[in-house]
Amino acid sequence: MEIIKNFGLNPVLLAAQVINFLIVFYVLKRFLYKPILSMLKARDKTIKDGLRQAEEARLLLEKTAQRERETLKKAQNEARALLDETRKQRDELIVLAEQEAKKQAERILSDARSQISQETREAEKRLSAHISDLAIQLLNQSVGDLVGKEQQEVVMQQALKKIKRKAD
Repeated sequence: MEIIKNFGLNPVLLAAQVINFLIVFYVLKRFLYKPILSMLKARDKTIKDGLRQAEEARLLLEKTAQRERETLKKAQNEARALLDETRKQRDELIVLAEQEAKKQAERILSDARSQISQETREAEKRLSAHISDLAIQLLNQSVGDLVGKEQQEVVMQQALKKIKRKAD
């Protein structure tokens, strides 16, 4: 005990301080430590839940982004296929239109040729008729002075028959 007195320690005061410390420790533990500890545990749980939810949200976002990329890729492929099909149909329509235009042009040319041929035949008939009239007039004028009326009629009939045969 003497060593304790040499250090300047009073055992009664030391015991009182230890008892005071234990009382304060008990009061702090009972009224402050437990509520603070439960609050810290609740906060820790909230933080862990938040981190877990953030991770789930990140995973969900990645999955959504992946689905979006797949959907866009699928849409692009469908658009490409649709464009290719449209171009193919366009080319087919162009070919059909060209064929139809050629047929129509051939029809128009054929109609024009037949019309020209018909008009040529009609012009030849009119020309032949006109030439026949001129020939008859010329024959009348030239034969009229040389032969009589009866012979003139016979010559005219024969000339008309020859002209008609040549015209047909």
